[in-house]
Amino acid sequence: MKHWFVALLLLPACSSTAQRLHVSDTTGWRELREGSELRFKIEPSNAIMPRFSLEGANGYGFVLDSLGNFYWKPAFDLVDRLEKKKEITVVVQAEWKDGKRTSKQLNFTVLHTNRPPVVEDLPVFYVKQSAANTYQILDQYVMDPDGDPIVFKSVQSQLPEGITLNSQGLISWSPSRNQFNALKTNPLTIEFIAQDQPEKAETRGKIKIAQTQLDLPPEIIIVPGDSTVSIKEDERVHFKIYVSDPNGDDNLSSVGFISSDPRISNQAFVLNTPVQAEFTWSPGYYFVDEAEKTRTVELLFFAIDKSNNRVQKTIKVKVADTENLEEKDKFLYTKYRSSLSQAKSLIDQLDDNHEKLNKAYKQAKKGKKNRSILNASLGATTGLAPVAMPNDPQAYKAVSAVGGTTVLTLGTLEATEVVGKSKTDIMEKLKINVEIRNQLQLEADNFARKYALKSARRSKDFDPDRDKLLPILNNQKLVVLELDASKPGIKNYDNKDLKKTFPDFSEQ
Repeated sequence: MKHWFVALLLLPACSSTAQRLHVSDTTGWRELREGSELRFKIEPSNAIMPRFSLEGANGYGFVLDSLGNFYWKPAFDLVDRLEKKKEITVVVQAEWKDGKRTSKQLNFTVLHTNRPPVVEDLPVFYVKQSAANTYQILDQYVMDPDGDPIVFKSVQSQLPEGITLNSQGLISWSPSRNQFNALKTNPLTIEFIAQDQPEKAETRGKIKIAQTQLDLPPEIIIVPGDSTVSIKEDERVHFKIYVSDPNGDDNLSSVGFISSDPRISNQAFVLNTPVQAEFTWSPGYYFVDEAEKTRTVELLFFAIDKSNNRVQKTIKVKVADTENLEEKDKFLYTKYRSSLSQAKSLIDQLDDNHEKLNKAYKQAKKGKKNRSILNASLGATTGLAPVAMPNDPQAYKAVSAVGGTTVLTLGTLEATEVVGKSKTDIMEKLKINVEIRNQLQLEADNFARKYALKSARRSKDFDPDRDKLLPILNNQKLVVLELDASKPGIKNYDNKDLKKTFPDFSEQ
């Protein structure tokens, strides 16, 4: 189907106003089907021909020559069968030698064109007398170019008695003696109809039916039919094997496979029926040595009939060494969890130390007040006793007087915990404790959130970001805090404990 249209590009060469491209909406060129041809010409209003170009063609196959002739034939696979139509936009650019230019956007609506099924020459259907002969029309011989489902229909007027064709393309026939003998001199050709759905476009095909006179070897078809297949270690290869015997399927004796690598188990081959089998195999991460990078194995599929006639097909499977993501993810998660466990361990120690420092600070403030009284220089001890000491004689241990200066040791004050500590030193330690704790909490929260997913931990930034926690965990100021060195650096926290400290912690 061809479309011819003329579009005028109204471009006054000497005008300073904006140029315009006019395309008539009445020509019907805006809508076309896949596979149809569209032609029209773009002409300027003056005699000077500009240089034309297309913008946004995107490999759609638009053709615009220097004379303004536009041609397009949309490919049949441009519009998805389920979408039915697709909007395509292209911009026509026109530029003169004097630098003037203009453009026009062209919008096309492309409609899906349904194509009928394609039927290729099918293998001969050899039948045996008084045997249940079956013949499956395979999708490698009958296919729909649009990917539509196909239903098979028989032409009843051409079918011999007793033969059936179901909607899946399976032909079944047990010819009688007379029917079988007639095939000897006059092979039969029957027609069938391949109909796509839901458009119901039809194509007729033919199958020749002949009598088996010789002891022919079996036939074997493998789907997909590639002789070489390349996969990764974590991928799966799957073949469907169809076997038939011209002398009748009951003449088959054995169907199986042989592998060049003994590690491929016989369980990979499953014989669903005497004439149909499946081969499914996944190499696994340890199939290829790291030094090899790739390993090629040969799979030989065979069929043997009762007369020891043999047919075989060989497929080479090239297996590429693949990184074990499962093991890698486990290793990366261990590092992820270990870093957060180490961070939580230090946070817990800092929290405990914060409580101790607060307590010491309060005691230091109280101790300073008492020392201001006791350190006074007095001329007589007897004058201090009623003032600075309670009536209870047990509240003090000793009172001595040397040169008029009183020195008092009280049982209620511990020299190492209160009297000997500076309130300023304790405040400095509290500041360092809070500073390190807050910094570690912030960085660990960000780390837990950023690498909560497996895919994130596989990135190249994971280890550098993990190393950023080390300067905090090994902060030199931690020595000033005098943390308990007897406690383990990393505790065995469960997921609940880690999630309590780091809400975005991932358990997988």
